[in-house]
Amino acid sequence: MKRRVAGLAIVIQFTATLAGAQEPEATTRSAVIEQEQAQKAKELHPYVPNKAERYVNYAETVLTTGLNIHPFFESAYSGGGFTLGAGYRKYTGAYENVDVRGSITPSGYKRIETEFIAPRLFDRRGFLSVIGGWREATEVGYYGSGMSNSVEDQANYGFKQPYASATLDFRPGRRGLLLRGAVEATEWQQTPGSGSAPSVEDVYTTETLPGLGASVAYLHSTAALALDTRPAAGYARRGGYYGVTFHSFADPDAAFGFSQVDYEVLQHVPLVRDAWVLSFRGHVSTTTTGSGGAIPFFMLPSVGGGSSLRGFSSWRFRDRNSLLLQAEWRVMVNRFLDMALFSDAGKVTAHSSDLSLADLKADVGVGFRFHGPTATPLRVELAKSAEGFRIVWAASAVF
Repeated sequence: MKRRVAGLAIVIQFTATLAGAQEPEATTRSAVIEQEQAQKAKELHPYVPNKAERYVNYAETVLTTGLNIHPFFESAYSGGGFTLGAGYRKYTGAYENVDVRGSITPSGYKRIETEFIAPRLFDRRGFLSVIGGWREATEVGYYGSGMSNSVEDQANYGFKQPYASATLDFRPGRRGLLLRGAVEATEWQQTPGSGSAPSVEDVYTTETLPGLGASVAYLHSTAALALDTRPAAGYARRGGYYGVTFHSFADPDAAFGFSQVDYEVLQHVPLVRDAWVLSFRGHVSTTTTGSGGAIPFFMLPSVGGGSSLRGFSSWRFRDRNSLLLQAEWRVMVNRFLDMALFSDAGKVTAHSSDLSLADLKADVGVGFRFHGPTATPLRVELAKSAEGFRIVWAASAVF
């Protein structure tokens, strides 16, 4: 018995001695770790961008958030080609500002306008834009109505247009509901076209082409209801837009008045932590006129151009109703550049009942988008269709 008690005492004493011997080592190791962490904390500093990144940050500030003097690349009208322009922005309050801007293209498209923006009305729920301006286009293509015409049928026309508008977007809650109301007073002065194609008055007459040579004044009112969950309309990698927009084009002379309804569905599906995005869009426009009324040829819904059927020329197909379907696979190259593979399909019809998936014109292509957090100031795309290759230069997101 005494031997067992003595043995137990020896074991306990040995264990205590071993623990005591290890404690200083453990304490020393913890102290070393704490010293290393303290040294690292002293060496921490904000990330300093390299020279290339500083240039990119500056360009992003100029092109998206904007300086007082800023570039302006929006053409007077789709199809104008490469555009150069500039603007001057003056803040009249904490967020309200006035922007005077203008642009021109080598083909003579001109645009000058002034916009007042109040982005945080009604406790940040309202966005007001008031615009007054003038623009001119010189060689807009018209190929005839419907889908059966060819590129050889092109005739060109021009127009001059003064305009004044006010638009109010209102979001009553945080669930994406968007209400929009707008009113615009404008006058479309159709003029002869320039360029290599014949002018419209050399091909058509006022009996065969409604609106030829006309000067039409419109009071254009708009009402829209939508569910918009995108972070921003100018650049988004998630969220969607589901809306309907009603247009009334009231002609004081009652000769060319008509109504139009636009239906739009748009969805971004992020993959791989937003590094990839699948984006889809569908858009339908339908028009109606009063008894005996007509729609000027230059006001007809259309597909074709840099924001619709990108493999076809601008305004390639026109008629009283239109259907457009678009799909993209977008890949984030870095924080300011995206690449996309895309496909578009669409058609126009004389009757809304003919808007189906049959006989669609289609294209495929690849694009590059230079963007900021909320805007896409430059988009370059190469599209291929049955009518050849097209290069798109644009100063806004396709959708």
